[in-house]
Amino acid sequence: MSETLSRPVTDLAIFGGAPAFPEPIHVGRPNLGDRARLLERVNDVLDRRWLTNNGRYVQEFEEVIASAAGVKHCIATCNGEIALEIAIRALGLKGEVIVPSFTFVATAHSLQWQEITPVFADIDPDTHLIDPASIERLITPRTTGIIGVHLWGQICDVGALEDIAERHHLQLLFDAAHALGCGDGERMAGGFGAAEVFSFHATKVVNSLEGGAVVTNSDALSTKIRLMKNFGFLGFDHVGYVGTNGKMNEFSAAMGLTSMESMGAFVDHNRQNHARYRRDLGGLAGVTVLGFPDGVPQNFQYVVAEVDGSCGISRDELLDVLWADNILARRYFYPGCHRMQPYRSYFPNAGLLLPHTERVSARILVLPTGETLAPDDVSRVCDVLRCAIEHGPEVSARLNASSLRRHRDVFAR
Repeated sequence: MSETLSRPVTDLAIFGGAPAFPEPIHVGRPNLGDRARLLERVNDVLDRRWLTNNGRYVQEFEEVIASAAGVKHCIATCNGEIALEIAIRALGLKGEVIVPSFTFVATAHSLQWQEITPVFADIDPDTHLIDPASIERLITPRTTGIIGVHLWGQICDVGALEDIAERHHLQLLFDAAHALGCGDGERMAGGFGAAEVFSFHATKVVNSLEGGAVVTNSDALSTKIRLMKNFGFLGFDHVGYVGTNGKMNEFSAAMGLTSMESMGAFVDHNRQNHARYRRDLGGLAGVTVLGFPDGVPQNFQYVVAEVDGSCGISRDELLDVLWADNILARRYFYPGCHRMQPYRSYFPNAGLLLPHTERVSARILVLPTGETLAPDDVSRVCDVLRCAIEHGPEVSARLNASSLRRHRDVFAR
């Protein structure tokens, strides 16, 4: 446990102390892997002059991801948002689709962009995953599907969602942007529902610079999605379906393959950091670090702390303290999709049906991790948190009596 019991609040950078870190540290600074191997692949792409259109590395990347997820098909795309949009269209979703509000806004936007209404369900207050009971209350004759989100790499209650979808004749899709390498103890993320969508954005445990993929065990759906992500082309001159340009390029695939080769090391490092956070913040009043069950595959990509305010300082006040010390913690996924535009105009009273989402979104702090953050750096982050929390009322009073309070409406996935 970090020893900061005697530190005065003036040690905090926001009150004039030296910052804990000379340069900002981020929640999702990219993991790079073997740089020499990446550059070897990049040079090979340049030598062959095959930059896109289902090249060698895209095909290899799809095979590797399909194998890791234990599914028959992987269709790589230029990003996760496009993968979601294509999967939604391929499944024929329309009317209303039920999604959690406590998710990155892309989950909702991928529906609204196609003039499908996202209907926001509440979450389980402990896991932050979509609550099946909340879904049941929202189903109407216009409902055509459910999108579950494997938040923080935790797997949704798939059995309950499958039961609801089957009884009400709904399509079931999963946003698995956080969940590569995660599972429920029996299956890995990728094989649930009609399809699942991964993200390989730069901040993910495995990244392809920008990128995404739809994974599925359905031959028919895979064929349809492959057409849709390439303008609907069946051949050089034959278009057989309305499509878009959702292709992944060869440079992104080269990065994705290189990243996958180091995934085990990334996950091990994240696991160590997560354990250090839980150790150093253990027993600290008002703060709980979300844990994961033993023996269940997890990528430990996110360190999620819940601040309940009982220590006399709020989550947002802690955020200001951390940022001043160059610790760029984030308040994912504040304030919930239902409070963002255009949804807050469409559904101004949605919060009345989302009490757990409202409470959790006001309390979550996501803390930095990743291969660039050593365990000793984690302890420095915890030292700042412990100092601020142990002097919570004093820190809060100082902030509120000055112009030091800042509100950062920042969002990232």
